[in-house]
Amino acid sequence: MDTAAIFDRLRQRFGDRVVDTGLEAKDPWVAIKPEDLFEVSRYLHDDPQLAFDCLSNLTGVDLKAQDLLQAVYHLYSYPHRHKLVLKVSTPRPDPSIPSVENIWKAANWLEREAFDLVGIVFTGHSDLRRLLLPEDWIGYPLRKDFVEPEEYHGISTRRESLLR
Repeated sequence: MDTAAIFDRLRQRFGDRVVDTGLEAKDPWVAIKPEDLFEVSRYLHDDPQLAFDCLSNLTGVDLKAQDLLQAVYHLYSYPHRHKLVLKVSTPRPDPSIPSVENIWKAANWLEREAFDLVGIVFTGHSDLRRLLLPEDWIGYPLRKDFVEPEEYHGISTRRESLLR
């Protein structure tokens, strides 16, 4: 099933809760609101004609100019060999998106990574804590306004350029 057909199924089922699409993009995508993520994800996973049984990637994106953070989910169906990119945007000041860990187990670590590096809070996650950075790290390194501290616990964070 191509992305246009998947989009039509989503539009029939969820109507205008599907807020935007990029069907002509290299990786065609569908955008939904955070409050609809769990229900739409459950449908994409459980519907036999869609059967998106694999969350292959989840990426956090900082859309600073729009004052948004975005979670981008790359879904794949092994039974049907089709794919879909699902985008969910949330306000930067209070970034909250429901967890899909109960639908795709891979979301456990992927959501923790997006939380750790971009600062998206995945509500309902079973163990949302930093994954790569120390628990007492301040800030989110993949946000566009992140300023690296001069030191961390007395250890310099400065590095010599390898490009010289």
